[in-house]
Order: sequence, then structure tokens, then C-alpha cells
Amino acid sequence: MPTTSSSPPDGCLNALGLMSGTSLDGVDAALVRTDGTSIKAHGPALTLPYSPQLRAQLRNLLDTAPDLTPDNPVLKAVEHGLTHVHVQAVQRLHKLAPGMAVDVVGFHGQTILHKPGRTWQIGDAAYLSAQTNLPVIHDFRTADVAAGGEGAPLAPLYHAALLYKRPRPVAVLNIGGVANLTLLTSSGQVVACDTGPGNALMDDWAFQHTGTPCDTDGHLATQGTPDHAVLERMLAHPFFHQPAPKSLDRLSFHHALAQCAGLSAANGAATLLALTVQAIARTPLPEQPQEWFVCGGGRRNPALMAALAQALPGSVCPAEQLGWNGDALEAECFGFLAVRSLAGLPLSLPTTTGVAFPQTGGRLTCMTITPWGRQLWPWPRKDVPPLSHSD
Repeated sequence: MPTTSSSPPDGCLNALGLMSGTSLDGVDAALVRTDGTSIKAHGPALTLPYSPQLRAQLRNLLDTAPDLTPDNPVLKAVEHGLTHVHVQAVQRLHKLAPGMAVDVVGFHGQTILHKPGRTWQIGDAAYLSAQTNLPVIHDFRTADVAAGGEGAPLAPLYHAALLYKRPRPVAVLNIGGVANLTLLTSSGQVVACDTGPGNALMDDWAFQHTGTPCDTDGHLATQGTPDHAVLERMLAHPFFHQPAPKSLDRLSFHHALAQCAGLSAANGAATLLALTVQAIARTPLPEQPQEWFVCGGGRRNPALMAALAQALPGSVCPAEQLGWNGDALEAECFGFLAVRSLAGLPLSLPTTTGVAFPQTGGRLTCMTITPWGRQLWPWPRKDVPPLSHSD
């Protein structure tokens, strides 16, 4: 990776963010230039899909994770394969921006378990750093959990930085395997939570009934009709009535597949799509957004987007309407959070994860002989105030 010899004149770093979400479909990589409070420029981005074999291995880990130890040989083998794909993503992204010096990598890793009091992301930061010759910030969530927070979602402060000029109240809705939202209230408060299943149940149902990894364009769901009795039984779960903040594991509602077992393939798909939509629509919020901007793979499902537009107050649009890259948003986020981590700024707030106080996080792993290619600012920065939960 190229580096420069002078310190950044604008106090910004070029951060390369990496995200592998709960949909288990691959690695998103994106470059962003930021000082940790605002975004100065967006660089190129790409997605590197997982092989079917690696995706199946990761999906199996979700089922066995509660009983695994970190030194389990199967886990370590999958972790190595996962990290190698991240290395390839970094290398390929570099070729898209050969003149852009990368200062730091934000490496989320792959979540294999998330529940109250525990969150577990796998990925070998030392191997990633050694193979790319770059410093890596990783382990973003455990400090928040140790401080009493949910550890998720972590995208809200990035969403708030992107939305600072939009009329309020406004929301970003991310629909990956799990769905989560960020609400920027009229007063500027950042409120966030997981809302419920995103694409995960629809993907698993489609795979069970059609052998394909997802319900492409919602085609199966549009052929069916939601079973409202089954839907309401699923929505009776206490989680859906809890106010923000709250979070989920990808498998938290896996039992919903069994509840749909008596339905046809099409009706089950329609019911699970309705579950994702109604979980979002019924999330208790301090005020309703005037605009919803949707990112993540769910925005590519026209049946899901149409149902959201019908169920939610205000306008519902893909993130691209704001000029954002909806596929790169979470990867950009972890580049942004890596810079915030280096600067000692909060990654989470009481209103986003339930942590008692604004909480920083992340750990630095650097396997290079010369850690920095240029003199960066001293940390924590004294000239940048922390973003509070009322900013």
C-alpha cells in the first residue's frame, strides 16, 4: 500500500472499512476520508462474495457457536478462510485507488454469536495486518458490552454524520440479515436499535424451499399471501414491544421458520416478509421519521420496498437517492469508526446501545515494522469534542 511522508493537513485519515454482515453473503470494502466526526470524501468500494462452501461453513458456525471455544480447530480453519477473503478485498480495492494512501483498516469481522452480555466476531486481525502491511482496528463491540451496552447497532454515529444536513426527524433503515434503524430526532438525538429479522429468515426459507440462497426480487413472496394469524403470533414476542435500544442475533427468531412450517412456500415467504416490515413499523420510537433511507441488501427487494412504503409513515427511498452507495455504507462505517477509535471518540451512546455513558472501543493490531507511513495526529485529539447523544 502506498503511503505519504507528511502529516494530514486537514486532520483526516484515509480509512478502509471492511464489513461482513449477518446475511453471510461476502465482504464489503470501502474507502472513506474522515476525521472521525465528518466525512470529507468517499472512495471506491467493492463486494467480494463468499464461496458457497465458506458461506455454508459460516452458517454452520452460527448453530454451533454457543458451544465452541476460541481454539476450536474447525472454527480456526473457517476464521482463516474468512480473513483471507478480507485480505483479497483490501488488495482488490487498492487496485481501484492506487494513489490513495490507506492509513488504517477498520475490520469488523464476522459475527457468529450475539446475545445479552456477549458478542463474538471472528477474524484474524494479525493476519490481515501482516498480509496488507496496514494497521488494523478491530474488536469494535466488546468494550460496549463490557460497559453494559448491547454492543449493537454501531452504525448510528456514521448515519448521523451523513444525515446532519437533512430535515429531521429522519431515519436510516439498514436491512441485512437483521434489520436496524437509526433515527435522528427533531432535537438531534441519535436513537437506534435492531428492529427484528431482516433478510435472514427470508433467505433461509427460500433456501429450504427452492435451493436458492435468497428470494430474488421477492418473487416467491409476491406469489403468496401473508398468514395474518401466524404473523400476529410471531409479533406477540416481547422484543417487538421494547423501545430502543435493543439488539438481536441472526438466529434470535429462527424459530419463526417452524411457525411457518404449515404454510406453502409462497405464503411462508410472504409471511416472513411481512414480519420484517411489521417489526420495523411497530418499533416504538420517540417520534416518527418524515423520511426513511434504506440501505443493505433489502433495498434491492422490490416486494420488500413496496411493503415498507405502504406500512411506514413518510417517504421510503433507497439510500442512493442521497447519493450514497447503499452497498458500501456499513463498510464505510467501520472505516469511520476506526478513525474514531484512534481518536478516542465514542463509538456508541446510551441511546444507541443502552451503554451507561458514551463509549469508545476497538483494538489496534499492527504487524508492520513501520506502523505508520506518516506522522498522524496525537490521540486522543483535543480539538475535536466527542459526539454526545444530544448532538
